[in-house]
Amino acid sequence: MQRASFALLFALSAFTVVAVAEDTLHLYNWSDYVAEDTLSGFEAEAGIRPRLDVYDSNEVLEAKLFAGQSGYDLVFPTARPFAARHLKAGLYLPLDKTKLTGLNRLDPATMSQLASIDPDNAHIVPYMWGTSGLGVNRDKVQAALGEAADLDTWALIFDPDTAAKLGDCGISLLDDPTEVFSAALAYLGKDPNSLDKADLDAASALIKAIHPHVRYFHSSQYMSDLANGDLCVAMGYSGDVFQAQSRAEEAGKGVVIDYLLPREGAAVWIDVMAIPKDAPNPDAAHAFIAYMLQPAAIAAVSNAVYYANANLEATALLDEEVRDDPTIYPPAEVKARLFAPSERSDREIRELNRLWTRLKANR
Repeated sequence: MQRASFALLFALSAFTVVAVAEDTLHLYNWSDYVAEDTLSGFEAEAGIRPRLDVYDSNEVLEAKLFAGQSGYDLVFPTARPFAARHLKAGLYLPLDKTKLTGLNRLDPATMSQLASIDPDNAHIVPYMWGTSGLGVNRDKVQAALGEAADLDTWALIFDPDTAAKLGDCGISLLDDPTEVFSAALAYLGKDPNSLDKADLDAASALIKAIHPHVRYFHSSQYMSDLANGDLCVAMGYSGDVFQAQSRAEEAGKGVVIDYLLPREGAAVWIDVMAIPKDAPNPDAAHAFIAYMLQPAAIAAVSNAVYYANANLEATALLDEEVRDDPTIYPPAEVKARLFAPSERSDREIRELNRLWTRLKANR
């Protein structure tokens, strides 16, 4: 009788472990990329416990995906060039669209763009989209360069003389070779997606020339440093800079942050939701995607993180300051200055990363 009770207890314990595993969703997302109630709202509606880990570069996510057995059910890569590479490598499960009511709410133009790397939109769903530009502490920059200084230009970072004047108040660059090289090439008037050796050499020389004036290369630290007044110029993602702006306003210390799209051109990108092929709980991943297809849920994220979304029915639910901001939802004349990153081969990515590693080390 005692042995039978033990066996029953063991069986019940095993069932409990399995049940907990099935009712848990493991998310791997960018830092500061959900609304305050996104996870709690999903749990209340779906009865699935979300667990969120964060990263601050596509390269970190990519390394985990290619290694396999990441343990994550849903990830949020940038469509080009990263998700495009992952799709070619077969890293994602096809979507079960019967579980995703609400796909019809998504902007056909955005879905068409994604279909160019994911035919029939079979594997990825848009999450947020935005641009990469400049976070500028207006007062500090004008104090260093003069009140008449142009602010909407990559020259704030890439012109060596200008960078030297701004170095004391702080310049930061993203720790992302694709982003930094494309911006440097745009500043030089070249194709921002060029991999031509002469073009990359010119961009490398530019980065080396400003290196002494760059405080650090990082893809998230600049948010708090801009808000605190510890940087005067940061290359950053649009929503991150807007979050820094909001934090600065809340702190009430007189720090004024602007987000500017350089006139030479800036990257536009789409972050997507995708289910790794070895996801432990793909059903939970589908449930979360379905939740984010609800207009109120995705609008709450846009309102919190200041990034645009592709859900047309969510537009009416956006805060006016988000919906009407031309740097969040750019009009046609602004979109004309934007460019999308192009796909690259494994060899091209490795070579660019090696070059980037040397440049960061100032070698």
